[in-house]
Amino acid sequence: MNQHGMVSTQRFWGLLDDAEQELLRALSLMKVFPPGTTICVEGDPATHVFVLIVGLVKILSVTEDGHEIVLALRGNGDIVGELAGETTGRRTATMEAVDTVRALIVPYDRFSSFLDAQPGAARAYRHAVTRRWSDTATVLRNFSLSSGTQRVAKLLLDLATQYGSANDGEIDIDLTQEELAGLAGTSRATVTRAFRNWRGRGFIRTGQRRITITNPEGLKRIVGRLM
Repeated sequence: MNQHGMVSTQRFWGLLDDAEQELLRALSLMKVFPPGTTICVEGDPATHVFVLIVGLVKILSVTEDGHEIVLALRGNGDIVGELAGETTGRRTATMEAVDTVRALIVPYDRFSSFLDAQPGAARAYRHAVTRRWSDTATVLRNFSLSSGTQRVAKLLLDLATQYGSANDGEIDIDLTQEELAGLAGTSRATVTRAFRNWRGRGFIRTGQRRITITNPEGLKRIVGRLM
């Protein structure tokens, strides 16, 4: 457990039983990445997968003009980098540690053999990947039905639920407004305007890289039908 919660039983690592976890550990290298460390780089060969035991990472992509966009966050129990080994053979995004990350690094061929030999682990993997695809489909569907302000409100509520600290409503993830905009699929100007409005209405408090939701019901009303 860390400041961003416990391993979810809906994520890959949490779906494995004790014996499967021990076997995967034996096939892997455990490595610790300090905050801010670039763990892998977009375009690099995809030779292994990462299983996040503890910690939070940002999944980043760089546009042709050099603009960096945060595509997703991954946390305790998530598997990352597994699809690149099956498709392009190269990393499709960059991964950066938000806080201290402990991860298993598993060579792709060993991971494939592990799934082939362990039916329970293979089911856990399919469940985790299917859940991620479902989440992505929901995001894409909501994108066409919502405004940028609605998506920012829902993002804050989701971050507080998934990655909030022990204090209710407090999000202490080191994310800039530009990065929040990338996660919500909107502009930084939209995030800035929304935060100004919500602070004035008592919905949130903001500090140095910290957001506290003081009125979740207010944000839920903004999100409306997307909840």
